[in-house]
Amino acid sequence: MSTQPNNPLHGKKLADIVTELQAHYGWEYMGYQINIRCFTHDPSVKSSLKFLRRTPWARTKVEQMYLAYLKKNPNLK
Repeated sequence: MSTQPNNPLHGKKLADIVTELQAHYGWEYMGYQINIRCFTHDPSVKSSLKFLRRTPWARTKVEQMYLAYLKKNPNLK
C-alpha cells in the first residue's frame, strides 16, 4: 500500500470532513460558501453525506473548502 504524505485528504472520511467544517463554520456559512440545499434547508450531516456522495462537483467544493480550512489552521493537520 502506498502512502500519500502530501495529501491531507488521505485517510479522511467524508463524514469527518463535513462534521469538522460544520463545527468550525456552521451550516449558515457553509451554505453561503457552497449554495446547495443540504446546507441551506434543514441541514444535517446525514443529508449532506447522501448528497455529496452522489454529486462529485459538490464533494469537490467541500473538499476544497476543507483544504482551505486546513491551510488557515496548519496545527490541525
